[in-house]
Formats: sequence, C-alpha cells, structure tokens
Amino acid sequence: MNLKTAKIRILDLDLKGCVYLNHFSHSHVVANFFKRISRLGDGIFWYTMLALTWLLQGLVYSLQIVYLVLGSLCGTLIYKVLKIKTIRPRPYQVHQVIRMGERPLDHFSFPSGHTLHAVMVSTLLGFVQPILLVLMLPFTVLVAASRMILGLHYPSDVLVGAAIGAVVAVTLICSAPFLNIVL
Repeated sequence: MNLKTAKIRILDLDLKGCVYLNHFSHSHVVANFFKRISRLGDGIFWYTMLALTWLLQGLVYSLQIVYLVLGSLCGTLIYKVLKIKTIRPRPYQVHQVIRMGERPLDHFSFPSGHTLHAVMVSTLLGFVQPILLVLMLPFTVLVAASRMILGLHYPSDVLVGAAIGAVVAVTLICSAPFLNIVL
C-alpha cells in the first residue's frame, strides 16, 4: 500500500466514524445532552476544576496555578497554529449526511481544541489532585465524543487534539522540577 492509498483509507475511516457517531445526534435528547457537555467544555468546567484545585491545594499554590495556566496557553497556541495551517473544513460543511448539532467557536476542524484542553487539563489537575480524576475523566470522554456526535470534528481531529493535550501536559509536569515548581 502506498502513501496515497493509506491516506484515502484513513480519510474513509474518518468519515465513516464521523457519520456513525453523528447519527446519535438525530435523537433530540442525545443532541441536547451533548450540546450541554460541549458548552461546559468551552471552559466553565475546566475553570471550576482549576479553582477547586487551588482551594484543595491551598492559596499558597498560586505560583503553580499561574504555571499551569501559562502552560495551557502553549497548548492553545499549538492548536491555533494548526487550525490556521491545516484549514480543514468541518464535517458538516463537506458532507451533507452529517448534521451540525451546534455552532462551532471557529471555522476549522483540525485539531479539536475542546478535546486538547480536556485532556491537557485533566492530566495536569489529575496529577496535582488525583481525586478530581473521578469527575474529569468521564467528562473528558464525553467532551471528546460530543465533538464528533455534534458533527463538528472527525475522529482524527479528536485523536490528534487528545495527543497534543497529553504531550503538553506531560511536558509541563516533567519540566516543573527544573523550574523549582512543585506540582
């Protein structure tokens, strides 16, 4: 199999996965549930978890919170650059069989910023305060699923977003000791 054939197969699988997951949005109950999850994934849930971590760790944890926020901005920068460079249209824009379940925050599909931030914040705050993983892991999975169910992302957008989020989080965790920051 050559590179061109492999790319076509991957894109075909991507579309099939997107169509399959988007089919769930045809139920009003399911669509409304995932719209709410997606909106919470815009930031409300993550800011709440950040504030909860700050309170659980104590207010003396301010330097660490600033470090985590600044590090998270690196993830946002990577995401923004990739969006601009790849300019991949959203699934509902290209395929008539895919329903748009919610208005997107921006124009392009690759990578999923919601998933990137969900994985990044869950990994970081889960490292700092493991008890929060009980809330964050299921929510992270729901956020990732919501992006595909609502027709806003292909599975590859979500997988790459998750991978970037994980890499940024692990980089922040591993580099903190070199900056004399105890997470």
